[in-house]
Amino acid sequence: MLGQLEQRDAPDVWADKMSMTDLLKAEEIKKALEAFAGETFDPKKFFELVGMKAMSAENVKKVFQVLDVDGSGFIEEEELKFVLKGFSSEGRDLTDSE
Repeated sequence: MLGQLEQRDAPDVWADKMSMTDLLKAEEIKKALEAFAGETFDPKKFFELVGMKAMSAENVKKVFQVLDVDGSGFIEEEELKFVLKGFSSEGRDLTDSE
């Protein structure tokens, strides 16, 4: 269980899991992260930009498993804050309002 996930721990949390670039194109991830670097995060638009809309259900499940840090089958609030870092270590933290 994660407990309290500290910001400084976030990049290492995904180290033992499949990489997002195993599932998505690095170029599309970078473009999507850049699109939301300074504006409010829109998950539907973000997932479309990284190419998830065209993915099979099986591959979408694999992306979910990468983001589900503690393997609980859910993406909890603690994990949500760092969801963009699940796509790339260069991703920003989401704000509480996002």
